[in-house]
Amino acid sequence: MKKQFFFGVLLIITASCATEKLNLSPLSNNFYSETKGSDSGRDKKKGFDINIKENVNASEISNLISTFPKFKNVEVNEEITSLKYSLQNYLYAIDANNSPGKNRAIKSFEKSYKKIQKLRQRLDKDDDEVLNRYLVRLKTNISVIEDSLKGN
Repeated sequence: MKKQFFFGVLLIITASCATEKLNLSPLSNNFYSETKGSDSGRDKKKGFDINIKENVNASEISNLISTFPKFKNVEVNEEITSLKYSLQNYLYAIDANNSPGKNRAIKSFEKSYKKIQKLRQRLDKDDDEVLNRYLVRLKTNISVIEDSLKGN
């Protein structure tokens, strides 16, 4: 009986620890402290009224970037790399209140997105469905962020 209780407790502890996911965000705290310095002048600037470090949608975009799967098609993987780079630039531009940079990143994202949509036809059905889920979640999160920026 004691053995079963011990293994039950061990299983619960292991399961609860295993479900936590590390945030391997490309926008880590080190990046902010190294590039921004003090946030004291931030309120005085005219720009976006969004805290990218605490935004759930930006966090999900960062997590999607870091967990994006590799596919068998080399061209798709290359374009996904370009898409990831555009998304990182988008998040950095929002954080830096850089409107022209944000617009360039959005255009680059759209270009990569359209190219990936054409290349998706070369993937098998399972890979296509996985890729579609990632693309839909990315586009949804960007739309939510853009709507919140326009609403301010």
